Amino acid sequence: MGCCSGRCMLIFFCALQLITAVERQVFDFLGYQWAPILVNFLHVIVVILGLFGTVQYKPRYVVLYIVWTVFWVTWNVFICCLYLDLGGLSKDSNYLSLGLSSYRSWWKDNGPGCENRNLPTTRWQHLENPSLVSELGCVLEYQYIEVMHSALQLFISALGFVFACYVVNIFNEEEDTYLYK
Repeated sequence: MGCCSGRCMLIFFCALQLITAVERQVFDFLGYQWAPILVNFLHVIVVILGLFGTVQYKPRYVVLYIVWTVFWVTWNVFICCLYLDLGGLSKDSNYLSLGLSSYRSWWKDNGPGCENRNLPTTRWQHLENPSLVSELGCVLEYQYIEVMHSALQLFISALGFVFACYVVNIFNEEEDTYLYK
């Protein structure tokens, strides 16, 4: 059997999910965010199973991928709400580090365009004008980078979900045609 367009697109979106999940995993490791590390690890495993199911015509694996994608979308919505301080969640909480380490997004200290983080030892900008330096500005604040990562995951996952449903439908139709011949 050749590669129907739905299968090829699902393979493409699974590969994209693997690339973006590994990239996200690296930054979660750098920030010691243990909950996302565990969830990303499971995501990589299930996406590989989804790829296997698509290539080997195993609809059970693709259905597992579909169910996982629903959880993955929910997780990414949670991450977006957390970083945007929506729904009673706060980006300053320790949900993502599981309370095991001080919560820090890697992007908080290393975001694009961030000024030098060497704060003066007195933390006062000027001795004449005692205004406390609390946070130095970045071109793009870290919470928006994290939200963009999650939004990208949401977009790719939604497309993967659609094509996975289509592929399962194709597998079922092909199975039905073999039964009636």
